[in-house]
Amino acid sequence: MVDLSRPQTPDPYPLLPAVAAFDVVSDDIDDGRPLDDAQVADKGNTSPHLRWTNVPEGTKSFTVTCFDPDAPTPSGFWHWVLVDLPADVRELPSGAASAPLPAGAFHLRNDGGEAGFMGAAPPQGDQPHRYFFVVHAVGADSLGIAPDASPAVASFTLAFTTLGRAILHGTYRH
Repeated sequence: MVDLSRPQTPDPYPLLPAVAAFDVVSDDIDDGRPLDDAQVADKGNTSPHLRWTNVPEGTKSFTVTCFDPDAPTPSGFWHWVLVDLPADVRELPSGAASAPLPAGAFHLRNDGGEAGFMGAAPPQGDQPHRYFFVVHAVGADSLGIAPDASPAVASFTLAFTTLGRAILHGTYRH
């Protein structure tokens, strides 16, 4: 087995341009605690419930992401990118990633190659991984990217359009 020992990657969000914070809670995730089996790729592979409030004024849409900075790659691993949720949406039920989306909203391909949510899947025996579930309040009706754009393109575009972020994270280790 390959030794994957390495320092923990920093939390990526404080490294981005500062924006307003708002609130996100989940019936499925306790912030900073291990994820339930439902959010693990080879167990339930179900996107979690998320509910957000106190969004910044001027929010015209939302993007929801799940990012693992602890993957043994230079770029982390994108587990979920849901783009162009209408501004009146304030909650996603468990399993929303596999349900019909509001008009105009769409999933980008995650780093596993599928459009939608991919649950936690760290390498066997690796250090605990952090999964950052982030709701981005966007100051435009659309992020303006194509459905075949990469998660990196979405993240880059968010740097210029995000009014606020609500962050919740869970952990997982095989």
